[in-house]
Amino acid sequence: MNMGVLVALLISLVAAPAAKQAESSATERLQTFQAQLQKSSAAHDWRSNLATAKEMELFLNQSPDSILEVAQAELGIGDLGAALYELNRYADMGQSIDVQTISPDFSRVEKSSGFAKVQLAMEKNRSPLSTGSIAFSLPDSGLLAEDIDYDPRSQRFLITSVREKKIVSADAHGNIREFARTPDNWPMLAIKVDAVRGVVWATEVAMQGFRFSPQADWGRSAVLCYDLKSGKLLRRIEGPHRSGLGDMALTQHGDVIVSDGDSGGVYRVAVNSKTLERIDAGDFISPQTPALYPDGKQIFVPDYVRGIGVLEIATKQVRWLSMERKFALTGIDGLYFSHGRLIAVQNGTSPERIAIFTLDASHTRIESERIIERSMDTLDPTHGVIIGGNFYYIANSGWNAIDDHGNIKPGTKPSQSRIIRVTIFRSGGLRTRSPATEMNGKHEKELAANETIRK
Repeated sequence: MNMGVLVALLISLVAAPAAKQAESSATERLQTFQAQLQKSSAAHDWRSNLATAKEMELFLNQSPDSILEVAQAELGIGDLGAALYELNRYADMGQSIDVQTISPDFSRVEKSSGFAKVQLAMEKNRSPLSTGSIAFSLPDSGLLAEDIDYDPRSQRFLITSVREKKIVSADAHGNIREFARTPDNWPMLAIKVDAVRGVVWATEVAMQGFRFSPQADWGRSAVLCYDLKSGKLLRRIEGPHRSGLGDMALTQHGDVIVSDGDSGGVYRVAVNSKTLERIDAGDFISPQTPALYPDGKQIFVPDYVRGIGVLEIATKQVRWLSMERKFALTGIDGLYFSHGRLIAVQNGTSPERIAIFTLDASHTRIESERIIERSMDTLDPTHGVIIGGNFYYIANSGWNAIDDHGNIKPGTKPSQSRIIRVTIFRSGGLRTRSPATEMNGKHEKELAANETIRK
């Protein structure tokens, strides 16, 4: 889902009364921080404001946005040097922002002697970078494509449509046809192909406030299971009230892991089950696409606000990957694990980007990051799929052309979505046959020259 739309949903979530359920515990804490910050700011009690901002920074695992909140509080007490230090931290995480959009008070920092270095770093962070190429385009500009997966047996991609409420199949040349429709006339979001068992899992979500679904259904969502060959609906599992089951992963045993980006839950549907089982304890605010841990006992869960948590299924305990070593891990919509690396589609960072995070041998900390796409006109990314040594992802999905209610923004029009192919594994990595021609050696050298790698 596009950053602007998701942020609007998160703002409404934080502003809403806290639910008396375990799944709301992280949301309740964020609500408390927001209320305290608003109160202290209105009273110009900047000492209290700074204390709350730092406490919230720890809760949000030192996310880029929490660092900006601390910077603003430091500015409030008149410590320009401390505010500039926080802006440096923000820039070191590969982020960029016009500080005037945070507060007009930042004009004081802009006049300081050390701001030129920060500004230069931010300009570099938002410079366009591309290591991919167009695999194919989707001719239907009205799809509003959201998620994508691949069936290796039929060598076709399956793509969900928010606006047209269906799943389409596409070959490597972009020839598409309808695979299946939603049973309830709701937008379709997540999709995963289980080629071994011959089924397709997907989700439909009647997104709150969106005209794409009947108003009477707003706040409902469901997990769907289709026959891979015929597209026939085999199972429909209703989600909890006011849920947004928008992302999923598939285990090697055929279980489905589904995340609720609206209410914070993470669920499992066992391979032959007809029910959802809650597998988290309420540590997430807006969980997105899960990625399976190698041991099958843990799951990487990207929280749009808090970063990447590692959920231990048996205990429901969560530990968070650190962002303190200059790695921005928030704003992740799609997350995928392979060969000790996490491939992240970050449409909630500034700027939007596609990043590869390399983990240490224990998979407990990030050692380096590699930016493979950033600030390109083709970027309005959502999700992707790893095929052989390549990562295919949906670019210019169309979310940036619609407002918070699903209406086309004035002066814009939907465009054909592109599927971008990026080589992520080279020599020594996974190299299996992909549905499209591999990049040649000359192009590979160009990729190495253009990539941004930080440790």
